[in-house]
Amino acid sequence: MGIDIVSENPKKFAVVIWFNGKLERKGEFTLPRLIRYIRTKKPDIVAMDSITELGEDLKFFLRSLPEGTKLVQVTGKPGEQKSLWSLAREYGIRTGGDKFDPFEEAKISALLASKGVGYEVLAFEDEVLITVTRGRSQGKGGWSQDRYRRRVYNLVQAKVRQIEDILRRADIPFDLEIEERDYGVSKGEFKVYASREELAGLVRPMRGGDVEIRITPVERKTLEFVPLKAEVEIEKRKSIIVGLDPGITVGIAAVDLDGNVVAVYSEKNMALSEIVRFISELGHPIIIATDVNPAPGLVEKIARSFKAQLFVPRESLKVEEKNELLRNLGITVDDDHQRDALAAAYKAYLRYKPKLEHIEARLKESGLWTKRNEIKALVLSGYSLGEAIMKVKFQEKPRMEKPKEKEVSEVDVTPYMEKIKELTKTIAELERENKELRAIIEEQRKIIEKLERKLEEFDENIRARILKEREIKARDERIAMLEKKLKEEKEKVEILAKKLAQMRKMRWLELSGKVYPLKIIEELTWKGLEKAEKEFEIKKGDILYIINPAGAGKKLGEYLVSKRPRAIISRANLPFSIYELLMEERIPVLLENTDIEVIWLDEFAVVKRDELETAIKKRIEEWEEEKREKELESVLRVIEEYKIERIKELVRKAEEEGQ
Repeated sequence: MGIDIVSENPKKFAVVIWFNGKLERKGEFTLPRLIRYIRTKKPDIVAMDSITELGEDLKFFLRSLPEGTKLVQVTGKPGEQKSLWSLAREYGIRTGGDKFDPFEEAKISALLASKGVGYEVLAFEDEVLITVTRGRSQGKGGWSQDRYRRRVYNLVQAKVRQIEDILRRADIPFDLEIEERDYGVSKGEFKVYASREELAGLVRPMRGGDVEIRITPVERKTLEFVPLKAEVEIEKRKSIIVGLDPGITVGIAAVDLDGNVVAVYSEKNMALSEIVRFISELGHPIIIATDVNPAPGLVEKIARSFKAQLFVPRESLKVEEKNELLRNLGITVDDDHQRDALAAAYKAYLRYKPKLEHIEARLKESGLWTKRNEIKALVLSGYSLGEAIMKVKFQEKPRMEKPKEKEVSEVDVTPYMEKIKELTKTIAELERENKELRAIIEEQRKIIEKLERKLEEFDENIRARILKEREIKARDERIAMLEKKLKEEKEKVEILAKKLAQMRKMRWLELSGKVYPLKIIEELTWKGLEKAEKEFEIKKGDILYIINPAGAGKKLGEYLVSKRPRAIISRANLPFSIYELLMEERIPVLLENTDIEVIWLDEFAVVKRDELETAIKKRIEEWEEEKREKELESVLRVIEEYKIERIKELVRKAEEEGQ
């Protein structure tokens, strides 16, 4: 909605609406009727060329706006304002002939605001006071005074706890002060760090009952002006990355887009507006960073207020990592809050550093080195590199300046008729010249419109070419990835084909009935067993051939026993601990060239069936014989020990009788 003042007394405004691509002239409104109309329509923006037109009614007007409606001064913030008509030419808005028509000015204000031009006027902090107190007094009759107070204070306490629970579940930061009485709570006051829009639907005001809830926005000490579009500030101010550590003591740190430290600061009990003001004085924040995950609510709120990107680390930064970041910077800080804030800002810079270096490399080639910080800031704000470059190039093109109005000097009227005639002739010549200049201006305007259309077409062609290049690059990357995957799959197929041929040959040898194929284990280690398992599955009844048994332990022997092979053939003696395990489980262990001969057929090792059966039988018989001998030795040892003990006992008895 665009508005412009028509008259001062009574105060009336011209109203024009821009909605769904259509302009609609609504007429003249007095201030009370205008406020009622705005509350009914609830526009996103109420735009005007100067808020001074509201005069003393400005604060009342701002308080009367519905939730979500912004008041925007399209000509800029005080001290940096531009002419409404020069802005219209700059953004290609056609204007009518009468510059003093309030409806024309209201129309231009609405169209400029729709393009994101202008500054939002802020009269209130992003803080709200919620006060919960008792409502109506007791009045005559009814319950006794004590019973009434007890009931009301309990209701106030319950409502305070309810609001506290709602704010905690909504993750909205707040401070709470309560006044307690004998029977409960008489008053609760919340200082909520959120706007009225964020509280909408969560907490509602209440009046007229036993409990009263008042919601009051906190008024700013001075009006503040915030740009509708962040790139406006990018053009004018230094872009920075800000780290925040919220709490009772707030830590603030800032680095520029080259990684240089701009400021490190901490202070107790800083209000939200003071934090925002301090950051604004340093520069324009592109990124607001925190050192913890998830991000605190206050950090998210400040990022939204600056329309900045929020950086949250994948995991909360540890103290060691923060100290390491500060050592890399070569900077010492006064306290932990400054350390946490600076670590967050520098961590965010390091995350985006490769992208920033890539941008600088591209800008050196394109001759836009002097605009590198502005382009880097636009890319971090969400633009692609191509879009940011085109935007900066477009801004560098000379814009039409408003021609200076010729000063008209006062004519000293003289009684001389000749002088009057001369002046009349001069006026006629000037009018003719003015007419010719108007024709030239109209022609130039048409040329400018034609060139602007060509520029838009050129922009579209450039954008289409960039998109095509992106698609080609993505396609080439996918082709390279698929080729790599195909190569890997071919290698897998070759390995599987080789294994299949091996298995078939082994199976053929096994089915021939004359020989047993051996499954070869090159080294009796976990790595060697893993390799063997990959080449062929070790299963119950296999004949295993171990080439190098050195270095094996008891755990590996238990693994071999669990596989239950029929026999194990080894080139050298197995470690004694493994040999004992296998002997206990009656898994025959045969020594190559001593107990049995191993025959090599190309890559395969085999043993003759009859020789293997004989060797296995022989080894089992040997072990059984050893077992019997050990048992006999054990029995004889027990008998011998019994004899000795018996002799000792007889000697002792004889000695006792002799005494």
